[in-house]
Amino acid sequence: MEEHRERNEELKRPWDTCREVPVIEDAQTPWKMIKLLRIISLIAVAIFVFGLALCSKTSFLLLVTLSHEDTKTLSSEQKPLSLLCIGCSLVAPSVLLLLKSIWKACYKSSKMPRKSTIALVLFIELLVSLGVAVLTIVAMPHLDIVTNAAILNGVAVISSFLQVVVQCAARKINCFLLPPAIALILIVLGYALFVLLYVWKDPSDVGMALWVGLAVGASILVSFNWWENYFQLICDNRSNFLKNLFKDMTKCQNVLHILCSLLRVLVTACVLGAYVPLAKMDWKVVTSIPSRETRVVVIIVGVQLISSVLCHWFALVACKMHALRRCFVLPLYLASLAVMALLITPVIVNHQDFRTSLNTTENISFTGYCGEVVELRNQTLKDSVFTHLVYDVTQTLCFLDMSDITDIGLLTGAAASWWIGLVLSTLYICNLTVYRIQKTQDLFVRRLYEGAFIEQSLLLNTRFQIQTKDKSHRLKEIANDAMIYLCATMWHETNEEMMNIIISIFRLDKYRPKAEETKDFTFEAHIYFDDAFESVEGSPGRRLNEYAKSLVLIITEVYGIFENIDKKVFQTQSQIPEQSLIRTPYGGRLVVTMPHGNNLIVHYKDKDLIRHKKRWSQVMYLYYLLGWKLMTKYYRRMQAREDEETLREEIQKEKRNTYLLALDGDTDFQPAAVMLLIDRLKMYTRVGAACGRIHPTGSGPIVWFQKFEYAVSHWLQKTAEHVYGCVLCSPGCFSLFRAEALMDDNVMKTYSNKSIKASHCIQYDQGEDRWLCTLLLKQGWRVEYNAASDAYTNAPEDFKELYNQRRRWGPSTMANVVDLLGSSTVLSKRNPSISKPFMLYQLFAIISGVLAPATICLMVAGSLSLLLKIPSAEALILSVIPPTIYLGLCFKLKPDTQITIAAVLSALYALLMLLVTASIIGSMAKEENILTPSSVFIIAMSIIYVFTAMMHPQEVSLVFYGFLYILCIPSAYLLLTIYSMVNMNCVSWGTREVKPAAGAAAAPPQAPEQKSKPHAFFFPFLLWFWHESSLRPSQTSEDGRESVNAEPTQGGPQPQNSIVDDIAQDEQGYMFELTAFVLQEEENFWKDFQEKYLLPLPNDKEKQKQMHDELRQLRNRISFSFFFINLLWLVTAFIFQVLNVLPIRINLVNFDLTETGETFQIEPTGFMFILGFALSVLLQFLGMFYHRVSTLIHYVAFLNTELRQQKDKEKTPLQVLAFLFDISL
Repeated sequence: MEEHRERNEELKRPWDTCREVPVIEDAQTPWKMIKLLRIISLIAVAIFVFGLALCSKTSFLLLVTLSHEDTKTLSSEQKPLSLLCIGCSLVAPSVLLLLKSIWKACYKSSKMPRKSTIALVLFIELLVSLGVAVLTIVAMPHLDIVTNAAILNGVAVISSFLQVVVQCAARKINCFLLPPAIALILIVLGYALFVLLYVWKDPSDVGMALWVGLAVGASILVSFNWWENYFQLICDNRSNFLKNLFKDMTKCQNVLHILCSLLRVLVTACVLGAYVPLAKMDWKVVTSIPSRETRVVVIIVGVQLISSVLCHWFALVACKMHALRRCFVLPLYLASLAVMALLITPVIVNHQDFRTSLNTTENISFTGYCGEVVELRNQTLKDSVFTHLVYDVTQTLCFLDMSDITDIGLLTGAAASWWIGLVLSTLYICNLTVYRIQKTQDLFVRRLYEGAFIEQSLLLNTRFQIQTKDKSHRLKEIANDAMIYLCATMWHETNEEMMNIIISIFRLDKYRPKAEETKDFTFEAHIYFDDAFESVEGSPGRRLNEYAKSLVLIITEVYGIFENIDKKVFQTQSQIPEQSLIRTPYGGRLVVTMPHGNNLIVHYKDKDLIRHKKRWSQVMYLYYLLGWKLMTKYYRRMQAREDEETLREEIQKEKRNTYLLALDGDTDFQPAAVMLLIDRLKMYTRVGAACGRIHPTGSGPIVWFQKFEYAVSHWLQKTAEHVYGCVLCSPGCFSLFRAEALMDDNVMKTYSNKSIKASHCIQYDQGEDRWLCTLLLKQGWRVEYNAASDAYTNAPEDFKELYNQRRRWGPSTMANVVDLLGSSTVLSKRNPSISKPFMLYQLFAIISGVLAPATICLMVAGSLSLLLKIPSAEALILSVIPPTIYLGLCFKLKPDTQITIAAVLSALYALLMLLVTASIIGSMAKEENILTPSSVFIIAMSIIYVFTAMMHPQEVSLVFYGFLYILCIPSAYLLLTIYSMVNMNCVSWGTREVKPAAGAAAAPPQAPEQKSKPHAFFFPFLLWFWHESSLRPSQTSEDGRESVNAEPTQGGPQPQNSIVDDIAQDEQGYMFELTAFVLQEEENFWKDFQEKYLLPLPNDKEKQKQMHDELRQLRNRISFSFFFINLLWLVTAFIFQVLNVLPIRINLVNFDLTETGETFQIEPTGFMFILGFALSVLLQFLGMFYHRVSTLIHYVAFLNTELRQQKDKEKTPLQVLAFLFDISL
């Protein structure tokens, strides 16, 4: 009966089941295209790894074959050329490593190792380099092609032995010990069969026995090459000497690599230089070799060098994509077999063709074929080069009787034993635990690859892990649990903007439930609401204003949406979150437990109690989350006499694995975007912050302009900063910061300083996110950009709001960049990611920004000269007049009037740009002339932007906004610059400055539109009254806070679809007479913290006037210098044009790229600027290309490792009927 009554209650309004809900799914990311791109990328990488490894090994073996004493493509006198090319293949990786290590030693770390470390490393490197040189230069040219291809697999002998030793030393004697043990046996067996094949063939041949002995001994020496892979594991639980030795090797890698590279080049040169005279060859013949033979050898060695480098890079890409088995291990295994098949197949085909051509039943043996055809062929290269190379490969096999089953069996047995041994010794790679975007040094032990045996070096160089059946412990070591604090600041956001960020937070709650056991991070969301209270006449206290109340309604609505996603069709839907209301010294706090267990805390700030504005909200959560919540618990433990060293290690670890995600009040993001940022900070400990790709949202031409502007800024500028140095600004709307970096010296403490100088107001308060990044960079932290991490934020939709926003950003950007340039020497020493060339790039960027107004004037002058057919000097004078007048008016008129004038001028300039663009295109078509500065500029920029957009397939449509961007260039870089510089003394926020009216007498502002009102019993926080005298009993929640359980004031059935009741309530029904309080210890923290850092600034009229005067003086000084520099640039250009000083004449060409006979003249200043701009864009384009490849690798790795959250499945009709009729399916 009870169940029946409940069911009737549920079905009381079965007709009211429809809902109106916002979009909560990922509607922006094209998952189908991304999945297809992932599949294509994996297939392409696998093919490239296999193909390049095949090319590298085949070309190297051909070089060895050309060095064979019996081959005839190169005569015996010409063999030094092929030997020299073999030496080049050996030393090329060492030269690349030398250059890279010198760069890192100069700009990053150059610690000198101890003498014992140098001695050990150089001794082993001497053995390895000697073995490589002797094996490839001395021994292999005397062996057959199959043995040469197979013996390189035998270099895994020492690695197999060390794997057995490490497994036994770690007391992990299990089934994983079997593969390396069998591999060791098989490789030794391969050596035995090899020796038996050659020595038993002719025991009296002392020379062959010598070559065989050298080959075996040298290959064993080569196998010491990867000793470092097991040295760390051997050092564990061993003597301190070995541990210190390993630490020294790790810290001093750059210097050791420099020494090892030099040693390897020297040893290779010595072996090569000594062997040629000993073999009775002469180096002088190298300069007299015919050109055709030289081209053949050069092409082969060129293919070998390029394919080796690319194979190493693509193999690294495969590992970082988390595709070890499919794109790394399997292609390299198959490449070793494919090399033999590729070299032997033409030999067999030629032999069979020869037998067929004889038209005889007589069986022609392979030895007979060698004697009649191979050895008697013409030595000149009149036939195809391929034919001669096939004959040379066949020549190496003529020593053996390939018709004898014994020779074939021994050769096949040795090759199979070595290959299977290599496979078994590297089988551990298939079980390797790899995290997304694993660091190269964690994937490969050595930076050096071996050009002579590329696939073996890549496989054996992959970092070895002690093999156990339990993989979870290794995964936990790599992926430490992290704590993420989502910190959003709000002020006057609209209903739609608040809805975006609340949905994003709840979406993350669903993606990473708190109760999930396998989670790699936990999170807590905090919203800091500025100026949330207002005074009301006739009320004893203050209450929430309309914006703050709107947030409560939105949280209620979004909670209901996510809580009821998986509910049955006719089930009563819950919509009341577990919540706590807490009074705090700064105002109030609302704690909401989201549907999947994570907390959302809203901090309502009262500006009468605590300092307001965005930077102080950031200071507030920095000290609360990192100072109070993180550090206080360790202080208690220290007072309890716990070990100080242990506590220090735990503090450091937690600081390193605690992150703050800075958000704006309107940011919309997906959980995947957060995960991608977390990856960067998890894997690179020196990354202090990482930002994502910010997409402006909205509608209208102003937003369209910003969409392309943001796109170009992220596509080119931010990627260039990331690749060549560090990102200078991680925007506060969506950036992840490391707690360790924020808590470093001169960061959080300095960030909390008050602005006591006029320059501080510009640098500190007008661009707080850029200043915070400046502090991080100065302390040596790296700031990165992740293009795959997308976030969306509302952009200004009207001209005035855009100008006011950029009025803040422009001077702040310039102040921070100048600050960094002023300390570039110290910065380049302290920050490993910032070099002096990068600072030179930034210097050029800031100079370009300063000269932007003059450059636009010159561009306008060129446009006027083209349209009006007037001299350049006169056109320049005309182009300067409007901005000069506007500059003078800006010093006299109010900001709103300045913006109105700028809007009118912007429209006129846009019309001019439209006419000029059309004229240039028409002139190009009419005169068939493309080599003019204007046409070259338009064509080059169009190609770069279009190709760049194609590199971003998700954003390729933005290129259509580029035309509008071009039309707005004068407004953005001339008028806006003038407005920003002249109004530098205005330090108001400029946006969202509409304040709700205060006082009961005044009409309250209209609240953002709501679909319905909340339950009368839900969130009494809506209208907060401070009645400290009358208190209702409260209960204590599990976390120690006092929570309020409000009673409903009105009963009755509620509609199943509604999230809030649609029955109008009297506002007095929201009165709240009870507030809970924070714990005493936390209250003391807030009081001390507010007293030291965040007390409301006193309304001191005299100080405000003094600061106003200082700002005006600062504005005058900077504006004078700024515009005087532009004036000098214009005067210089004018003088060069009038006096025709050092003119640069360019011959014009038509569409057929033939000269027309006409010339175009350009002044040197313009040419220098265009040249610098072109170089800057080229560097940005190359940086963008590299960054796109890195982003693709990261995104594919993310898709391979992170399960995408499944979309909610709709109930089938059968399930609905089963529910209605109590049918159990």
